Order: sequence, then C-alpha cells, then structure tokens
Amino acid sequence: MPMPRQDFIHETLASTDAPVVEIPLSLWERLANSPVARKLFILAVLAVVWEAYARWLDNALLFPTLGATLAALWNGLASGELVERSWVSLSVLLIGYSAGVALAFIFAVVAITSRLGNDFLETLTAMFNPLPAIALLPLALLWFGLGIGSLVFVLIHSVLWAVALNTHAGFKAVPETTRMVGRNYGLSGIALVWKILLPAAFPSILAGLKIGWAFAWRTLIAAELVFGTTSGSGGLGWYIYENKNEIEIPNVFAGLLTVILIGLIVENLIFRVVEIRTVQRWGMQH
Repeated sequence: MPMPRQDFIHETLASTDAPVVEIPLSLWERLANSPVARKLFILAVLAVVWEAYARWLDNALLFPTLGATLAALWNGLASGELVERSWVSLSVLLIGYSAGVALAFIFAVVAITSRLGNDFLETLTAMFNPLPAIALLPLALLWFGLGIGSLVFVLIHSVLWAVALNTHAGFKAVPETTRMVGRNYGLSGIALVWKILLPAAFPSILAGLKIGWAFAWRTLIAAELVFGTTSGSGGLGWYIYENKNEIEIPNVFAGLLTVILIGLIVENLIFRVVEIRTVQRWGMQH
C-alpha cells in the first residue's frame, strides 16, 4: 500500500529577511576599480620619487625639484608664453598629422583593393618606415626652407607609415565571411571599404592613430629644437632650447612637463573617449 505523500509547506520570507546578495564596495575597493584613480596614484608616486631624488641630488642645475618645476610651469602659463608656444606646436602638428593620416588612408585603400597597390605599399613601408623622420630634416630645409613646410614634411613622414601599416593590417584581418556579407549587399570597391572594412578594422586603425600621434609629437619637438638654432622661432621645442641656453633649468623641465601633460591629455581624453564610444561600445574590445 503506497505511503501518503507529505505536504510541503513553503513559507514566504519578508523582504527584510531575504539574504544579502550584494555587498556594497568599500571606498578603497571603488578606488582600486577606477582606472582614473589608479593612474592618479601612479602619477602621485612618480611625483614623490621626482621630489625625493631632486632633494637627494641637491643640484638645481642638473635636476630641479618638482616644486621648482611646477612654479616655473605656473609662471610660464600665467605669462602666456607657454600657452602661446604650445599653440604654435599644436597648430603645426594638426596640419602634419591630418595630412599624414589622409595619405595613409589612401595608401591603405589602394593596397586592399588591388594587388599592385598592396605591393606598392609593402615596398614603400619597407623602404621608408625604418627611416627616422628627423633624419629627413636637412633635406626638408633644402627643399622647403625655414618654416612650417619643413616641419609638416617630417611630420607626414612620421605619421604616414605607422597609420598605413596598421590600417592595412586591420583591413586584411577582416574575416572573409564579413566581406562576403558586404558583397551580398552589392558593395564593392570604396563602398565595401567604407561600410564593411573600416568599421571592422577600426580597433587596428585606432591603434595606428595613437602610434602616429606619438611619433608626430616627439618628432615635432625634436625638429623645433633644430629650428630654434637656425631661425630663432618655434613652439615648445624652441622654448626648451632657449631656456637651456639661458641656464633656466626649471623652465626647461617646465617645457618638458608641458609636452608630457599634452600627451597625457590627448591619450586619456581624446583617444580614450573615441575608444569608449566606438570599439568598446561595439563589443570589439574589453
């Protein structure tokens, strides 16, 4: 004879009696999970090391303290000289960088749409990519004279090959199935590149843009140092060179710190925002 089934009683718990499934993070844990907080911590550590080493060395002509450098930076900003020199450098940089990126994109599109274009880009990059941009400055001075033209020429060289290589590599890495989807919609040539290859290869393109920016920025500062010895004009590079000649070492470090700060701003504000709103939003990067 079967045993009678026992009834099960289910008790409904009040919301206040429910177990805690989420534990609020502490302030330290929230800071540790914040990229901005981690980077600020790294900068703070570097600042402490800078100040400690300068005080231990105790030679302002070789290595001024962080306090002296920040004071020189503030004076340069307050007088407007550093702002003016920074604008001169950035205006020239934007011209050369934009021209280099445009040429790189044209080369990459030609290379991905034809075999001859692919061989052409591979040959040129093998020839000119290992050549330092600053090494072309004497020729640029002969061809374009003293002025913006020579700076733009070396900037284009420093940007062109890095961006073209990364763009072309990104195009080639797009899966064949993705290309076939575009062809099924009747896309070919420039339309296929614009609507299919460009979005799919954008992480690689963005990496090339970052590398091209870094190459262009350091090439410009180095070129301005050379122009400073010949024409007596320029941007941040000339500011650094001029203060070196006048033995104003805190001002030299203030100029170098300005170069670093501009690099940090461009990397963490401009490129980072573009990265978040594109490749991360599209799920192409974690």
